Amino acid sequence: MTEQNQDRPDTESYDPSASSLAGEVDQSVMAELLSIRSSIDNIDATLVFLLAERFKATQKVGFLKAAHSLPAGDPGREAAQIARLRRLAEEAHLDPAFAEKFLNFIIGEVIRHHEAIAEDHQAAGNNGAAAGQPRRSSSAPSAVDA
Repeated sequence: MTEQNQDRPDTESYDPSASSLAGEVDQSVMAELLSIRSSIDNIDATLVFLLAERFKATQKVGFLKAAHSLPAGDPGREAAQIARLRRLAEEAHLDPAFAEKFLNFIIGEVIRHHEAIAEDHQAAGNNGAAAGQPRRSSSAPSAVDA
């Protein structure tokens, strides 16, 4: 079991039928709404696990970059990824501007984490400690390779 964050509600006490609309709309409408929301909840959970896997991969990239003194960001890669995901968003009938904002947010987090990994790597080299160990912090590892 993982440690509970005091700022988040306990996921084990999550009530998927919680709604301020209960008692305000027809029961059949409420049942359909809850069914659709159940699918949304499943998608959200999947997104969290997918992002976690992506974070793990980009953390490895961060260690590789740090070990070889490479910059945290890669503007050419970032531009190519944004263009690619905008095209994919259009094909999927998702607002490309939204997809770009989302990717830019993730890229910013990746760069921030890669910079932290590089700082740790440099400090470990200066202190003679083992390099390549994950940074221990309250934040999650990176989600996307920038």
